[in-house]
Amino acid sequence: MKIIQITDLHLVPPGDRLFDNDPGERLKACFADVAKHHADAELCVITGDLAHHGERSAYVRLREALEMLPMPVRLLMGNHDDRANFHSVFPDGPLDDFGFVQSALDTPAGRFLFLDTKRSDSHAGLYCKDRQTWLRARLEEAQGKPIYLFMHHPPLQVHFRPADDIMLDHGAAFGQILEGHPIRHLFFGHVHRPIAGSWQNIPFSTLRGLNHQLWLDFSHKRGIPCSMEPPAYAIAFLNPDAVVIHTHDFLDASAKYLYEPDLPVERQVVPMARRAQS
Repeated sequence: MKIIQITDLHLVPPGDRLFDNDPGERLKACFADVAKHHADAELCVITGDLAHHGERSAYVRLREALEMLPMPVRLLMGNHDDRANFHSVFPDGPLDDFGFVQSALDTPAGRFLFLDTKRSDSHAGLYCKDRQTWLRARLEEAQGKPIYLFMHHPPLQVHFRPADDIMLDHGAAFGQILEGHPIRHLFFGHVHRPIAGSWQNIPFSTLRGLNHQLWLDFSHKRGIPCSMEPPAYAIAFLNPDAVVIHTHDFLDASAKYLYEPDLPVERQVVPMARRAQS
């Protein structure tokens, strides 16, 4: 199974800018690239921070842009999002019995669980008792199937202070809920960095956002160092024997060359643009 992960759109209303950039234009460019090169993907998951200030008009921009994608999409809540405004634009979006934006999806690869980690009074994440009840039930229903988790906040420290300051509160308690269940992979957003590893023997990955990133500077003792590094999206292949994840810097304009070692020496390295013309 092939899926796409996109994260941290930080959309603003039409005409507004964020860090001297229009997140909506980045989003359209991303969706166009996904539609062109990965129309065969079976699902796209956007792991939170859909809007920067949670305005209704920002979610309207997202709804309109989603028409570009040929595959189903699941939308998660992040710390910048507003559930009420989101639901007013996406009234058919799945909610759990407690009103959180959570859902389960059974696929040929296993059970996908989409979690809502938004906390109303902080940029840190929260997974309250009601949400824990929902998660326990969905885990038990899987009955041994492989499980893939999607959430916004990381439940672990990534050893980068700006992200660790606002990670999921009580991550260890959240991890206890997962014990004994076959969690195959954990996808999250929030940190605006390409990071991979394992936590409680669960492989995890995250990636850069669409508008701005967290600059990897370990010397900052306060604040969030933002940068305009290239945006990316992830292509994940969920195979029975492996999970393979690529991240693609879709707006990268650097020179590209085609290396064909079987050609004569003078033709082994050719700019791809010239190769396409020949």
